[in-house]
Amino acid sequence: MAAVTTTTPPALRLTQYAAGGGCACKVPPGELERVLGTLPLSTHPDLVVGLENGDDAAVVRIDGTRAVIATADFFTPVVDDPYDWGRIAAANALSDVYAMGGTPVVAVNLLTWPRDRIPFDVAAEVLRGGAAVCAEAGTVLGGGHSVDGPEPKYGQAVTGIADTARLLRNDAGRAGLPLTLTKPLGLGVLNNRHKATGERFEEAVAVMTTLNREASAAALAAGVEAATDVTGFGLLGHLFKLARASGVSAVVDAAAVPYLEGARASLAAGFVPGGSRRNLDWVRPHLLPEVEEDELLLLADAQTSGGLLVVGELPGHPVVGELVPAQEWTVRVR
Repeated sequence: MAAVTTTTPPALRLTQYAAGGGCACKVPPGELERVLGTLPLSTHPDLVVGLENGDDAAVVRIDGTRAVIATADFFTPVVDDPYDWGRIAAANALSDVYAMGGTPVVAVNLLTWPRDRIPFDVAAEVLRGGAAVCAEAGTVLGGGHSVDGPEPKYGQAVTGIADTARLLRNDAGRAGLPLTLTKPLGLGVLNNRHKATGERFEEAVAVMTTLNREASAAALAAGVEAATDVTGFGLLGHLFKLARASGVSAVVDAAAVPYLEGARASLAAGFVPGGSRRNLDWVRPHLLPEVEEDELLLLADAQTSGGLLVVGELPGHPVVGELVPAQEWTVRVR
């Protein structure tokens, strides 16, 4: 069983003020792609990475080989503690820049707050958590924007810089390369259990507040060209997008994938976010599954502030599969 610290439920539980939690509250990937597919694509000559392949952020060349990376990410409470929620949301937003191989330079807060339902002083703790993570990352936090709304939401818009010749992209994967995962899975089911029971999972909080900075730097040092972070669409969803964009297929060795303590028990107890089930439904037509349904659900589990999925090998992190030449299926799970 998971190592948890169970305490008397606090008077204010932030997760009870939102229908979903964390990245599990994202718009379903299939529906999102359908809507985005109706929009015109930019043809600006300096747009290096845009909407086409579902990358983690936009990249625009500013001169020579220098580029600016722009992204925004926000979500409803994933934990009850406001300070921890702020830290998690900030780490998640910064991750989009790291996932592109960039360095985050400046962030601004994005906050929605139901002032008639939750004391606004609680929002200060959320913002304090976000500021703490930006300070850890060496990223300037330069203000933000707030609105009054029915659900609490918090995140950041982040701007970073990168070398256009050293980006990590969805469309740069090549057959024959291994797949490395830098954080364990299971955040979705554990967060859903936390929302339902109030149990606090310290390991999950530690994972979600860990920056992907070192993993990104290690990938660049190893000459990696393709990567993505594993967030709301789960490992299978993000891997599917990467393989599709790269024109290859992928094989996942399910037994090699690491999980947080308590993730399997939480799945067995029924704490599966709706977002995780939607993820699996979306990728199922493109899967060659050779494992049980429960294993697929964990692989599709909607993560919040998850790790990087790197096309290459990084010391200290598990290899969980490989890219292979394109097949009739896009992702095989064995």
